[in-house]
Amino acid sequence: MSTAIRNAMTVDVEDYFQVSAFAPHIARESWDSLPCRVERNIDRILALFEQQNVKATFFTLGWIAQRYPAMVRRIVAGGHELASHGYGHLRASDQSEAAFREDVGSSKAILEDIGGQKVLGYRAPSFSIGSNNLWALDVLQEAGYQYSSSIYPIRHDHYGMPDAPRFSFYPNGPGTLLEVPVTTVRMFERNFPAGGGGYFRFFPYALSRWFLQKVNRDDRKPGIFYFHPWELDHEQPRQAGIGMKTRFRHYINLGRMEQRLQTLTRDFQWDRMDNIFLTQK
Repeated sequence: MSTAIRNAMTVDVEDYFQVSAFAPHIARESWDSLPCRVERNIDRILALFEQQNVKATFFTLGWIAQRYPAMVRRIVAGGHELASHGYGHLRASDQSEAAFREDVGSSKAILEDIGGQKVLGYRAPSFSIGSNNLWALDVLQEAGYQYSSSIYPIRHDHYGMPDAPRFSFYPNGPGTLLEVPVTTVRMFERNFPAGGGGYFRFFPYALSRWFLQKVNRDDRKPGIFYFHPWELDHEQPRQAGIGMKTRFRHYINLGRMEQRLQTLTRDFQWDRMDNIFLTQK
């Protein structure tokens, strides 16, 4: 092990056709007619985590939970934390306050009913809470969530709040909702993404490992890593008509992802979000 610090392993439970970049190309109304591959991919992830003795947080869509309740129960039975990713992968920044309140409330109720455990955490689809909709954090607290992992302090063409704190903080003061940003590394007066997703597939593994080691060693903070079930699935249906940038981001190195995850789980210590951050409150 490279460090005694426990890092947070997280999975954003959605299927390949639900990613925000595909929204202009795949009608939401067609989701039920498309081949869903999330269950088999989650089972691969659960097997990998069991083999490596990793406990994780699964930020799960209510839409997915309703269709695969047995899968949700397997996540809970494996000792993992069940958390909310909203209901239908609508970006928080695209919703009114009333619609967002309904979205996060209904997804929480669905997950708690199916999983049989309290849902304390939320992650906005595409990290879509930022400087223009910080009211969403108040709504989450009112809905009974104890923490969010929805702000990414980087510059990105689809999301990001680069001036936000890099590590966990209370936006409205101690004792309120805790925000836990995905991990970044500070270099050359800017934040670089170091918490997984497409960057983990794009960067050489050695760089991703060095980033996380740097955060553990220099900042003495736990890292937050995230990925999606479809990122292990290089046989997923290819989408036609998408731009070159979207195609590159979505499909690069899918075939290498599972092996990289196995290495990552061996190189660091991992735990659930609630075990790491809520016990510190």
